[in-house]
Amino acid sequence: MSTETSRLIYVMGPSGAGKDSLLGFVRERIGAQVMFAHRYITRPVSDGENHVALSREEFAARLASGVFSLHWESHGLHYGIGVEIDAWLARGLPVVVNGSRQHAPAALERYPFTQFVHIHASPAVLAARLERRGREDSRQMEARLARRPSLLLPEHARLITIDNSGLLSEAGQQLLAAISQQQR
Repeated sequence: MSTETSRLIYVMGPSGAGKDSLLGFVRERIGAQVMFAHRYITRPVSDGENHVALSREEFAARLASGVFSLHWESHGLHYGIGVEIDAWLARGLPVVVNGSRQHAPAALERYPFTQFVHIHASPAVLAARLERRGREDSRQMEARLARRPSLLLPEHARLITIDNSGLLSEAGQQLLAAISQQQR
């Protein structure tokens, strides 16, 4: 499915790292030459997150129908990326997805020319953002912050790391540069 001209930009990082904010920053500045994939999630839509909310039954039906290129489960929720990304990549368009660190090896297997972008922030910043977000109680937030999964990518994987502990504009410019570089 993937060719060397296919450019999948796989953005990942812990909850609270600001991935959705950074992706919004980039979308406002990059223009229509880059495709941003929607995520399908078994969670209601909340502020700042660009996704399509599905019930568990809807998600299962779509998964069984083969309409997801990538899918995973995390924190009791199901996530999917639609098959439209395959058509976009086949046309040579850069595609940005908001993915999962644990699913990154599977994404690399399906799309060998993936550019990974790992967004992170200091523990204090993560905690403050999770609290402001208000999706979880304090016990759930503590568990989320204590969970530090390894990022296991093969040595040949292309990885950029961006610290989003400070100003959104600073990290946003770094992500914009990383994505713009993939357009060439």
